[in-house]
Amino acid sequence: MPLILNRKDVQSVLTMKDCIQAVENAFAELSNGTAILPLRNNITSPEGLSLYMPAFLKDMGALACKVVTVFKNNPSKNLPVIFGKVLLQDTETGDVLCIMDGAYLTAVRTGAASGVANKYLAKKNKNQVIGIYGTGVQAKMQLWAMKETVDIAKVLVYDINENAVDNFIVEMKKKFYLEIIKAANPNELLASDIICTATSSPTPLFDGNKLKPGTHINNIGSHTPNARELDTFTVKNSKLVGDSKEACFSEAGDIMIPLKEEAITVDHFYAELGDLVTSKKKGRTSDNEITVFKSNGLAIQDAAAAKLIYDKAMAAGIGVNVDI
Repeated sequence: MPLILNRKDVQSVLTMKDCIQAVENAFAELSNGTAILPLRNNITSPEGLSLYMPAFLKDMGALACKVVTVFKNNPSKNLPVIFGKVLLQDTETGDVLCIMDGAYLTAVRTGAASGVANKYLAKKNKNQVIGIYGTGVQAKMQLWAMKETVDIAKVLVYDINENAVDNFIVEMKKKFYLEIIKAANPNELLASDIICTATSSPTPLFDGNKLKPGTHINNIGSHTPNARELDTFTVKNSKLVGDSKEACFSEAGDIMIPLKEEAITVDHFYAELGDLVTSKKKGRTSDNEITVFKSNGLAIQDAAAAKLIYDKAMAAGIGVNVDI
């Protein structure tokens, strides 16, 4: 009988610290060849888009598929635009072990990938300044990942919606007890040691010429070929690491646009994150180099997080078993 876990169940067992470790292990498997990661399959129907994201992690014993749908007319039906569910299978029998809500899982595992990137690409200094573009769910998860992996002095945040910034600051101060400052303009964040771009902006958020040496950037938003948060200068003058080289050059405008402009070549891509985790390549080698981690979101992250959630839920005795 599959175990059903709703959003509250998932929230009750999934922590950022544990998810960072699970996601790091998943990237190691991808680099070592013990992961199977097919391309995501898309179905466009008259009402919307459905995405199917399967993955298998041999060492972690995780076999899962996430289904994400984007149906733009849902608000007229008092429903969210995006739905997400994850189906976890038994790796020995193939039977479905668990069906869980995927929205919170996706948010946390995306933040966790940046947490892993920080470990290998951010400077190790104490009292670092964090700059966050955006105030949505993912911006909050990015800050949570920073809290777990970086010694934070203060946080600068910017969003075109000033009310959203105010609400973000109130909520995040209460949760993390950090000094969080509302930036008057986007350029103020360029004084940061680590920058997180977690927006839906189709155009660059800042002038890369103004970045200070040693900056690390977690580039999270803009996942279409014609949209980007980073300008060409930033990408060209950085050590570029991605979760997946294939995804970066087929989905990410931040990378594809500079390539189309012939400002970079495919060889400018330095490494996949898993290659840093497994020490096949070194991460940061200088306090002066600018580093960029481009996150596209991979199904191995979902599979790793789903297995972690399932194991914790079973240990805690939560969820509902359903006879199908």
